[in-house]
Amino acid sequence: MAPVETAVAVEMLGALAQEARLEIFRLLVKAGPGGLAAGAVAAELGLAPATLSFHLKELRTAGIVICQKRGRSRIYSPDFESMKQLVGFLTEDCCRGLAA
Repeated sequence: MAPVETAVAVEMLGALAQEARLEIFRLLVKAGPGGLAAGAVAAELGLAPATLSFHLKELRTAGIVICQKRGRSRIYSPDFESMKQLVGFLTEDCCRGLAA
């Protein structure tokens, strides 16, 4: 697993530092790797399609959400590998190398 660079970590954290985007991401995490259609996300969170589209674009640009086209639907899921890398970056020097 390649380490996350500081600038990438800042971009990822910045994307999550907004209430609607954090709610979207948490909903997608609950859905798991199979993801959810954009319409299901909008319905669950009560977001207008244009608002949801904007937030999903921000999450995709930051590299923490993946979009796959299935038929006529776009399915969104968390990029669990990217999130593992981010958590690794954040905890890399945890406890000065001492066992917790």
